[in-house]
Amino acid sequence: MQAHVGDTGSLLKSLATRGSIVLGLCAIVLGGAVPGSVVPAAAQSASPLDALRQYKQRVEWEDRFQATMDSLRAMESSSPTLSPETADHISIAINRYSRIVQMGGWGRVTGTGKPLRIGVKDARVVELRRRLIASGDLEQTAGLSNTFDSYVDAGVRRFQMRHGLIPDGVVSESTVVALNVPANVRLRQLETNLVRLRAMSGFLGDRYVMVNIPAAEIEAVENGRVRSRHTAVVGKIDRQTPILNSKIYELNFNPYWTVPVSIIRKDLIPKMKEDPEYLAKNKIRIFDWKGNELSWQEIDWNTEEATKYQFRQDPGEINSLGSVRINFHNEHQVYLHDTPSKTLFGSDYRFHSSGCVRVQNVRELVTWLLQSTTPDWDRAQVDQIIRTGAREDVRLKSAIPLYLTYITAWSNADGVIHFRDDIYNRDDLYSTGNLDAIQAQLQ
Repeated sequence: MQAHVGDTGSLLKSLATRGSIVLGLCAIVLGGAVPGSVVPAAAQSASPLDALRQYKQRVEWEDRFQATMDSLRAMESSSPTLSPETADHISIAINRYSRIVQMGGWGRVTGTGKPLRIGVKDARVVELRRRLIASGDLEQTAGLSNTFDSYVDAGVRRFQMRHGLIPDGVVSESTVVALNVPANVRLRQLETNLVRLRAMSGFLGDRYVMVNIPAAEIEAVENGRVRSRHTAVVGKIDRQTPILNSKIYELNFNPYWTVPVSIIRKDLIPKMKEDPEYLAKNKIRIFDWKGNELSWQEIDWNTEEATKYQFRQDPGEINSLGSVRINFHNEHQVYLHDTPSKTLFGSDYRFHSSGCVRVQNVRELVTWLLQSTTPDWDRAQVDQIIRTGAREDVRLKSAIPLYLTYITAWSNADGVIHFRDDIYNRDDLYSTGNLDAIQAQLQ
């Protein structure tokens, strides 16, 4: 008995910093109250063994959450998506998914009802467990309980990260949709992207920038390793970001924005019909091609006359290009740039632009571009020029290769297989056979 009390006392001492509720639970184990502690009503009626079990479960979940975060961070490989080895990794993934398809694929997760999250008990959790086990996001030994525990939470977060979703551990509609894409469709994605990656597996340069359009992500690569990754916002389905190879040659700090003709036609004219003050509110001025400024009243907004003029937005906080524009040679009039609308970077659907690519944490990318070719620039100087608001154009001493690519599936050396939505329908995934399979899964 003395040994038992001594062990429990040591437990209490080690938990002294965990708060009064935990102290209250330990007090029950000791058979007495801790002065100043608040014991939950449920804990007051619990047996000492139940209280200890509750404590152990809480500690396990806390420890498991930290392990989950470490595991998710470890999924971010430093190898580039366009690494020469990526094609080999995809070949291994194809073999794995071929076996899954041969075994009948995976079951569906019912999408009706409230979102599933940690702590919930629901019959759908059994479906979720089966689905996560089939794709390797949950260990086979995790069992088929209907409780959404910390192991399921970790598996959901891992699945979400692999599919470009916000890894919040909540099984909401977007996660259910991704879970219910059939295994044979995922296999076809891998096969399609194997061809793409093999075509891009040559030497791309000691330093280069890669934009993966379906992932809405940017990699700055140096000497075969990813120097930094940046969340991006890319073109809408009806205003697609083009696939191309080019070179970054110039940076414009605190730039003007010249509105493209397509945006004048599709956006600016309709907005001016609704609100004649739209140009003034957004600090956009009108010029003819001789540099003469016009007033908005001089244009017939019921026609496409406006497309004959130049619309230029002044630098500043509301400028559509933000603080910097990154130029590369192309015939589509697109570029990389900052943005004042930074909230879009926090979404798992980032297809909102008119073809250009918006860059999160653009100052880090710009500093890397400058330091790799124009060493007299550093981050402090980048911050300073942006802070002043002064217009400045900087031409890189050496142009840096840029690849705008379309990769919807890839795998890394650790066997982590990533998928993204075929947002522009370039994978031809939805042939009649695949579409039937998807519809069967969603019914």
